[in-house]
Amino acid sequence: MAHAIILMNLGTPAEPTPSGVRQFLRDFLSDQRVVEIPRPIWAMILNLFILPFRPAKIAPAYREIWGQGLDGEAVTGSPITYYTQRQVALLQQRLDAVAQGQFTVTYAMTYGAPSLKETVSRLQEEGVSGFTLLPLYPQYSATTTGAIYDQVADIIRASRNVPDISVVHEYWQHPGYIAALANSVREHWAKHGAAEKLLMSFHGIPKANVRKGDPYYQHCCGTAELLAESLQLPRDKWEITFQSRFGKAEWLQPYTDKTLIEWGQNGVASVDVICPAFSADCLETLEEIAVENRANFIDAGGAEYRYIPALNARADHMQALEAIVRDRLPAAVFHQTNA
Repeated sequence: MAHAIILMNLGTPAEPTPSGVRQFLRDFLSDQRVVEIPRPIWAMILNLFILPFRPAKIAPAYREIWGQGLDGEAVTGSPITYYTQRQVALLQQRLDAVAQGQFTVTYAMTYGAPSLKETVSRLQEEGVSGFTLLPLYPQYSATTTGAIYDQVADIIRASRNVPDISVVHEYWQHPGYIAALANSVREHWAKHGAAEKLLMSFHGIPKANVRKGDPYYQHCCGTAELLAESLQLPRDKWEITFQSRFGKAEWLQPYTDKTLIEWGQNGVASVDVICPAFSADCLETLEEIAVENRANFIDAGGAEYRYIPALNARADHMQALEAIVRDRLPAAVFHQTNA
């Protein structure tokens, strides 16, 4: 088996405790792709003001979602790891069906375990010489996919025999991805009815990043427009917002929490919320969106608030991921297998 597909996601604490969260935040927030403040200044802020206090505040939220998936579904450990592992297993099945034994599918996390470096090293020892990395971020940002490219560069610099590594840059405009999003919304509407508004909430980044050339905002807007077009939604029925801001700098707007509060105060009675930037449910969807922002909307006067789950291991999502990966793999392998 000479080629491996590695699904890449952000990562998670090893355990939902202050110490586990502290180690994860240390790795995550020490990455200059994530925080671009000059290192000496940021090191002081991180070690004196964030790591001593923030883990204890966040750990209870991780405990709330640990072992819990959608609608009370029991999962093993962290939901983001559980759903990523499910995606690996289902993508392996799909590729085996069309190219038995030609590819191995696994995953790595940008922060935490398993790391990309360790994963590539292990696979090389097993005889793998080629790698296709699929960052599970449909929209490119230097803060997410860019950090993965940095790790690939580190692997290349440290290698005498440089491995053949290809990285999928983004896939927000892929028809299969848009179709899976639209299907998830339609299925939600068929079950619950359509709300007055559909809110498309994307993870935020500092506005300064976009001014410096990060294409993330354009990719998010493009995703929202394609999804609305697929759903045939008029412009007054949907909105794009940004969540999970951190620190005092201005982030991409409009903000998800403030928008929901304004809607509740202004008479919007019902809202459906979808998070197209997240390929797997995690803290930011299961707690921040499904719990915190629900409370924001209801407390402001709203009546109905429904979160539409991430695509996770949906069959149409897996079909899209297979198509994206196959575009990067040698077509001859599939032709020979299907002959």
